Amino acid sequence: MNKPLRTSTTYSGKKAGCGSELDYAEQTSWLLFLKYLDGLEQDKSMEAQLDGKAYTFILDEQYLWESWAAPKTADGKLDHNKALTGDDPMVGIGRTST
Repeated sequence: MNKPLRTSTTYSGKKAGCGSELDYAEQTSWLLFLKYLDGLEQDKSMEAQLDGKAYTFILDEQYLWESWAAPKTADGKLDHNKALTGDDPMVGIGRTST
C-alpha cells in the first residue's frame, strides 16, 4: 500500500487543498471515517429493523455515503451523474466552497 499511497499523495499534492502528504492523510482519514460511520449506521438500522424497532440515523440523509459518494439509480447501479467527485465531495460534506 505504500507505493499507491505515495503515488496518490504526489498527485493530490498538486491539487488545491493538499499542500502536503499530511493534508492528504487528513482528508483520506476523514473520508474513511465517513465511510465507516455510514456502515455502522446501516448495521444499526438493519438490527433495529430486524427487532421491529425504528432507528434514527445520526447523520442527515444528505451526508450518508450512498447520498453523495455512491448514489444508486432505480435499478441499484452506481449513478455516475450524481456521484460527487474531484472537489465536489468537500463541498458536499461540509465546505461551502472550494
